Amino acid sequence: MKFLKPLCLAAAALAAGALSSCSTTGSSSGGGLAAYQSYDRPAKKPSNPSAVKVKVSLSKQRVYVMENGSPLLVMPVSVGAPGSVTPAGNFTIFNKEHFHRANTHGYAYSGNSVRKTMLSSKPGGWLFKGTPMPYWCEFKPNYGFHTGWVKHTPCTHGCIRMHENLAPKFYNLVKVGTQVNIAQSQPEDSTLGNIPLPPDAGPLPDYDPMSMYVGNGYFTRHKAPSYE
Repeated sequence: MKFLKPLCLAAAALAAGALSSCSTTGSSSGGGLAAYQSYDRPAKKPSNPSAVKVKVSLSKQRVYVMENGSPLLVMPVSVGAPGSVTPAGNFTIFNKEHFHRANTHGYAYSGNSVRKTMLSSKPGGWLFKGTPMPYWCEFKPNYGFHTGWVKHTPCTHGCIRMHENLAPKFYNLVKVGTQVNIAQSQPEDSTLGNIPLPPDAGPLPDYDPMSMYVGNGYFTRHKAPSYE
């Protein structure tokens, strides 16, 4: 399948020393990883998959997966930071890919050595794998929902980043053709949006070893999804 070029990470981020916007890794200090990994939210399977709709609140950083007005999944997400906002409007999911990778930023590797890099800056003779973006659900060319560290403030370059344990649930609840409404706020913010949050992923350490990002380890770095 053709890998599209996400707009989730600018070269300037690498120049600043971090692949943090739509990267799968967090910063190098802090704690709370066990609490982050254990975070989960309940989900229900739809009676009619064709009736499922997705609503995204940018100000609340919430996603509501709904079926005929009833919630199937309510989850916190990370959305675009100022200057690289998540697009608002009505969209349709048109591409789903569990093993999606970026094609401009990721990891260079040679033997047991792995380092984060842009493809254009890959050391000579090294191989390259794009940043893993598991459970990719694309709603606008180069913009999608995908697994990544979830922070408490907007921080991505436009994509909608989901918690590792919730991404597979979302992926299974939606399909190609599912409608997505993205707005500054949603009516559900006041009735459904006040949910427990995972620890802020900003200070969490990278997963180790980094080689898991070159292989398929990160694509299955989650709990087995369950449904009520």
